[in-house]
Amino acid sequence: MSTVAITFADELRARADDALASIFKLRPDLVSPVPNDFSALAARATSTPSLVRALDSINMWHYQIIEAACALPEPFKKSEIVAVTSEETAFALDHLWQMGLLYKEGNNYRTPTNLKMLIGDEPAGLGPIAVKKFDFSILKEIPKVSEEVLAKLTWGPPRGQIGNIKKPGNAIGWLLDNGVLVALDSNTVALPRDVAIKLRGGKIHKDMVSKAPNLIGKEVVQKQIDLAAIANISTILRWCEELLHNLSDEPPMALRTGGLGVRDLKKIAEHLGIDETCSGFVAELCYLGGLLVIDSDDQILPTSAFDIWLTKSAEERWYSLVVLWLDTSRVSGLIGKISDKNVAPIGPELDRAGASLIRRSTLKVLQDNPRLTPDIKSLQEIVKWINPQRANNDYVEWTLREAEWLGITGQGALSTFGSNLLSEKEELEIESALPKPVDHILIQADNSAVAPGPLTPELASEMGTIADIESRGGATVYRFSDSSIRRGLDHGKTGDQIKTFLSKISKTPMPQPLEYLITDIAKRHGRLRVGSAHTYIRCEDEGLVQQILHDKKCEHLRLRKIAPQVLVTDFELAEVIGELREFGYLPAAENSGGVLLSQPNLRRSKSRPKPPRIISEFTAPKDAIVTAAVKTIRAGERSKKVEPIIPGTSSNETLALINQYINEGKSLIISYADNNGGVSNRIIEPISISLGTLTARDETSDEILQFRIPRINGVAPSLTKSENKADLDL
Repeated sequence: MSTVAITFADELRARADDALASIFKLRPDLVSPVPNDFSALAARATSTPSLVRALDSINMWHYQIIEAACALPEPFKKSEIVAVTSEETAFALDHLWQMGLLYKEGNNYRTPTNLKMLIGDEPAGLGPIAVKKFDFSILKEIPKVSEEVLAKLTWGPPRGQIGNIKKPGNAIGWLLDNGVLVALDSNTVALPRDVAIKLRGGKIHKDMVSKAPNLIGKEVVQKQIDLAAIANISTILRWCEELLHNLSDEPPMALRTGGLGVRDLKKIAEHLGIDETCSGFVAELCYLGGLLVIDSDDQILPTSAFDIWLTKSAEERWYSLVVLWLDTSRVSGLIGKISDKNVAPIGPELDRAGASLIRRSTLKVLQDNPRLTPDIKSLQEIVKWINPQRANNDYVEWTLREAEWLGITGQGALSTFGSNLLSEKEELEIESALPKPVDHILIQADNSAVAPGPLTPELASEMGTIADIESRGGATVYRFSDSSIRRGLDHGKTGDQIKTFLSKISKTPMPQPLEYLITDIAKRHGRLRVGSAHTYIRCEDEGLVQQILHDKKCEHLRLRKIAPQVLVTDFELAEVIGELREFGYLPAAENSGGVLLSQPNLRRSKSRPKPPRIISEFTAPKDAIVTAAVKTIRAGERSKKVEPIIPGTSSNETLALINQYINEGKSLIISYADNNGGVSNRIIEPISISLGTLTARDETSDEILQFRIPRINGVAPSLTKSENKADLDL
């Protein structure tokens, strides 16, 4: 029988190896890195960050038991905590003990001090511990005027405010005089903890919720779910492509604090044909995947990773983004107004602890309830039970919305593709479900074109340059306009090249109005040229120069005429071009030599991709890692115990002793000086000596290492396994 454990470290030291393995499996953060000994393990396990993670991993039932444990005076017996909770608590105590949230002192239990601090001074809405013993018979004599006051304080909060403690009134005065309430200060009274428990009928919680509620929802056919989901997958991939091509064409400037501004987000939303909430999510998704970055000149541009991403299959592209969304701590739902402050996409203010935990918990509930479109309130209640510490109703709602956009769900229920993703299957079955891409369009008489399916990446990229997407679905409708044709000309194409391209890929003849439109825009494009003087505007058509000079819409540009064909302004070149285009003119840029400049087909960031840091949760370690961790701690403890008695030895004595242990096949402990001059004890199994170097297996890491003989300060025999076990039982 082991002696009574006094500290948590002592109690851990007395646990069997399988119990130590349990704490590592249940709390994976304790393995990274492996503590050196039991004192280090106890310190790590009772540290605030580790306890927060542990509380995040327990459900509402276990959390209520922890609250009850923190409310009881310590040490407490199993029967005492069962009495104030429920009979089922007896089955949960062992699990909480294995997690290290409770530890034993003989037959009693204690809770770590830091855990009490995290739960708070008022666990389960209970007030302070009474200083003196209370006579519970007084509760039978409470006057009716005081019962209403007690009813408000019984289930918490346990404090109440009064005007003056010296003139409390009849109801509160009687309770104070008889010790039912205690005064905290001149304006605050509180209901003592033991009195509140008595008034609660000897229980700490109104209801002990030992099981999660059932999910309420609507049954859906799996085929319908998958059809909706595959359409969403196709759409989200197209949104990402369109967004990044748009950023390449017209890169916005990042805010000073980082992120995408409100006006630019609105323009992107209009271009994609979606609302700003959805466009912000798409921008975040691309940012997570390293497909866009804020460049060194503060422009938001696609990265070279985007070009590589485009070459991959649809399934690979989808997976590369969704797997990051699952684990990210960034919450896209926060984009927009919070109080008086705007939260920008791809900005620094979207990180929230526990976001991925809620995301995965929400999807796990859907996975456990297949073919069910959930009622949002029912789902929120279940997630609250699973993660009482982190649950947030908004996060659950945003997760459902984003999962639908991504195609993880269809019609609100988990799709086959989402299920395969969560089950970590190699084949997600997306490629076989997607419609095959087409390589042609049908040009209509009203300057539009219909793609009867998803276009090949090359055609989609070309069409995106010279036309705007008007509607989406099974077929995509493109619209040709002055601005879209101008965009193609800006990218270095000529009017003839655009007409040739459209004639080649269209299965219907090009209508005359579209041909005239392209010819007219190409003829006008570049007549008006903008350069840097700070910025100048020149045009051979003096009438057009006069028109711009007297155009009231251009007054704010503060244009000055310095020659019949030249205007100058203090505004930047890009801003002047943008403003003139907005007012219906079609300028083109030129260099200092007067040569017409066309934008590059692909504008990419010069900076390397800088995706945000993924703050993921710890995953359960493999059995081999757990076994090694237990062995490391045991070895570290043995090394610590013999540390003071390692005798110093000369080089000759060291060699002689090591050779002896090699021949006998025994392990030993060496005192070894590292490169920094620090000395540590190592438990090793010597293998051989060659050229002044000892080759041995380190018992702590189970690796074959080499030790320089001159750095070995002393040698001592290691405890045998039987000796070590006997020592641990003392």
